[in-house]
Amino acid sequence: MEPHENTGHPRRWAILGVLVISLLVVVLDNTILNVALRTLADPVHGLGASQGELEWSINSYTLVFAGLLFTFGVLGDRNGRRRFLLIGLALFGLASLLSAYAQNPAQLIAARALMGVGGAAIMPVTLSIISNVFDPRERARAIGIWAGAVGLAVAIGPILGGALLENFWWGSVFLINLPVVAIGLVLVAVLVPESRDPHPGRVDLLGVLLSVVGLVALTYGIIDGGEHGFGRPIVWAAIVGGLVVLAWFVDHERRSDHPSLDVRLFRVPRFAAPVAIVGLVFFAAMGVLFFSSFYLQLVRGYSPLETGLLFLPFAGAQLVFAPRSAAMVRRYGGRAVAVVGLALTAVALGALAVVGETTPIWVVLLFFFLQGAGMANIMPPATESIMSALPREKAGVGSAVSNTIRQVGGALGVAVLGSVLSALYRADIATAVDALPAPAREAATESIAGAYATAAQLGPGGAALIAAANESYVSAMHWAAGLAAAVAALGILVVLRWIPGRAAEPAAASVVGERELAGTA
Repeated sequence: MEPHENTGHPRRWAILGVLVISLLVVVLDNTILNVALRTLADPVHGLGASQGELEWSINSYTLVFAGLLFTFGVLGDRNGRRRFLLIGLALFGLASLLSAYAQNPAQLIAARALMGVGGAAIMPVTLSIISNVFDPRERARAIGIWAGAVGLAVAIGPILGGALLENFWWGSVFLINLPVVAIGLVLVAVLVPESRDPHPGRVDLLGVLLSVVGLVALTYGIIDGGEHGFGRPIVWAAIVGGLVVLAWFVDHERRSDHPSLDVRLFRVPRFAAPVAIVGLVFFAAMGVLFFSSFYLQLVRGYSPLETGLLFLPFAGAQLVFAPRSAAMVRRYGGRAVAVVGLALTAVALGALAVVGETTPIWVVLLFFFLQGAGMANIMPPATESIMSALPREKAGVGSAVSNTIRQVGGALGVAVLGSVLSALYRADIATAVDALPAPAREAATESIAGAYATAAQLGPGGAALIAAANESYVSAMHWAAGLAAAVAALGILVVLRWIPGRAAEPAAASVVGERELAGTA
């Protein structure tokens, strides 16, 4: 074979466009939901969801998504990646319909969990197909475009969600998924070729069960503790029990001859370090996006559409810089690019710790832009490093690990940072609501949205409650933002210690590939 011959599929760029559309529906939904949280908390115009129920409306999706990615990556490799993409899109559309017409928070949480099943079937096969239809020399560019599509969805989602919420009822933010799903189904069926792993692994049902149970128990304990306090035995039983089950999961994966996650892969820095960075970044970013929506809509008084537009610098920076990150890596090396990206992210998150009720909004927008630019220079090189560490036919494994860590990191970020913020908010506002009747005091203490709803019933006296709620929320937000910045800064240490610079480590890929193949043989 001539060294210059391109081994990619003749329609690879059209296929990439189809995969981007399929990816958009997954990312679009979560970014829209961030803008809708305030409305869902409203007892009149939404579902009256509590802080914990709002966190679960996000995490029921991400935990199911993360728990099934390993197995669905294997099933896609075994039964056909295009087939799984079609099934995932259809399930996602059905779950979106059920979410739109949920009658209470519990139904929404359940429908979102079903949406996670569809997302788990979509996400891993998109990267697997990219790895199979593109020549290795073009793969980094294709993944950069794929990552840029995430930035596009992040940009479109909040604006579209805000526009829908100002003109229609809250369920419209889920119905918008249906036309995207319909277009995706047609294009996938027409353009995307079927592909399979010639040596697929067996399905690890026990591993899937342990991962889902462990993650759900751990997250439940964190969220419930943040909402109702960490002094109750059930909270610590859930947290400790979740950690024990996850430890059992790791031990089972080490011993299994067909693991859903080959934990031996984490012995190789080229694979393990970028996975850790992805988890740390999404832990920090998703937690901050969760409480930023309430800050903008309640403390600052912006409408849902205005809030969506205010997130545009964050999304636009990703859209602009992500496709260029591959060239930056070639010029300066993965370590330098990742360090700069993490530094920008940490600085932007840390700066939110000094944002107040009257900070000029352009300053907040600048911080959002810096965070987006930072993340745009972290995700593509990290994803490319993960994917290039495995042979083509095992791309599903790398895709599953990358996306699982991203979803788990995001879920834990929402849970942990949301719990920190809730606990500090409750402690700070307690003295300001002592004189209120018990039901009103409980609602005002539960969340800032509850305080605003209570204030609306107090007449002229509600202004004092709103002022106290804003002050308590901003103070709690400062601590949560500082914690998020510290987590992002931890990623810099990981990069400096384990990510190679300009000099690649070609042996790493073969070592990882051999170990992965041995683990699924």
